[in-house]
Amino acid sequence: MVIDEQGEQLGLMPTSRALEMAFEKELDLVEVSPLAKPPVCKIVDYGKLQYQQSRKQQKKVKKIETKGIRLSLGIGQHDIDVRKKQSIKFLEQGHNVKIDLKLRGREKAFKDRARNVVQQFLEQLDFEYKVDKPISIQGSIVSTSISKK
Repeated sequence: MVIDEQGEQLGLMPTSRALEMAFEKELDLVEVSPLAKPPVCKIVDYGKLQYQQSRKQQKKVKKIETKGIRLSLGIGQHDIDVRKKQSIKFLEQGHNVKIDLKLRGREKAFKDRARNVVQQFLEQLDFEYKVDKPISIQGSIVSTSISKK
């Protein structure tokens, strides 16, 4: 069974005749379905076919990004709700989420309070997640990293 480059069926024919047709059109004869009865061959440019198949493979691979959520020490409940929605959206899309709380000026004296704000934020998330990196304090930044369970 032979199919031409436009996708039209040319019918059953011997291999030699199909090869001649492909040679005349300066294309290749490619067996696309060897297990079919009769086997299906297509007259196409083989390099172009390989390129299209590699593009399909690349589209299937999903890139996982790390999205950032920034909190503050005096954050209000409405702002926490907005950040929760963002975090849940990112997690549903399969991304990792990094939660940062940056302390400024005199806030640096309240590192324990900052840790509690981040902990409460995590407890309020209505989504199953796993903690990739526990809450840590590096200088004036309190951070943690979570991902989809």
